[in-house]
Amino acid sequence: MATASPILSEMRRRLHRALCSNILGLDAHGVATNADADSKVSREIAERLLCEIGGTQARVRAPGQSAGKVFEEAVSDYLRATFGHMHHLRPGTWRIESGCRIFNYEQFKHLEDVMAALADQPSLKASLAADYLIKPDIIVVREPESDAVINRGRNWVDAKVADQADLRAANGGRPLLHASISCKWTLRSDRAQNARTEAQNLIRNRKGRVPHIVAVTGELLPARLSSLAFGTGDMDCVYHLALPELRRAVDSLGYADASETLTIMVQGRRLKDISDLPLDLAI
Repeated sequence: MATASPILSEMRRRLHRALCSNILGLDAHGVATNADADSKVSREIAERLLCEIGGTQARVRAPGQSAGKVFEEAVSDYLRATFGHMHHLRPGTWRIESGCRIFNYEQFKHLEDVMAALADQPSLKASLAADYLIKPDIIVVREPESDAVINRGRNWVDAKVADQADLRAANGGRPLLHASISCKWTLRSDRAQNARTEAQNLIRNRKGRVPHIVAVTGELLPARLSSLAFGTGDMDCVYHLALPELRRAVDSLGYADASETLTIMVQGRRLKDISDLPLDLAI
């Protein structure tokens, strides 16, 4: 009797199929739509990777912003289908959303007052507002829990104890920002820096625990991936759309330096596959 394919494998394939039906394929010049057309290395890696995941259909190359939005929506759907059903690993009431200001959430609610104060100070707003107007591509949010849920089975809390705990709905707090996910269909050096700056602002401006701060990308060139993955202190980790396929493509083409760069990032726990993300979010 055949063993059923793991759910994460199937959801990963579904993510690839969704991208292949929208933005991933070969353009009119036979170049993969996620490749840098001006880079021979990028074009060759993209061609090998496409063959592995089945994205060889003819496809019009979407503008960068449009492709990025499709990628973001596909990753959101993937997380809802995976992490969204892992209640046995991470109990709670979870939401996965896009385009939300961080001051809607408990650790950052004080920034709403900061922004209101800056509204009357144009000179300060011009220099400081960028630090506070953080709007992650995708967020994972946990709703506070009622006392009935907290006290299920045993009496843990009452009106006289734990009156500032963020997880307790009775304390009137906002939902908790569990993760901030930056989606980059492809990478250029400026995009990597934008993601790092956003991560640093999240860390610097929070009151309470730091959320998971990660990036998901479909970038093909290891050197560009390293601009986001190398180093510590801001991003938890970078997750690739198809890491095993990328590594096989790079190895098969004989790009030794690129292969070594990928190995360093993987062994250094700075680059993982998209299939690792739902389980890492459960931590």
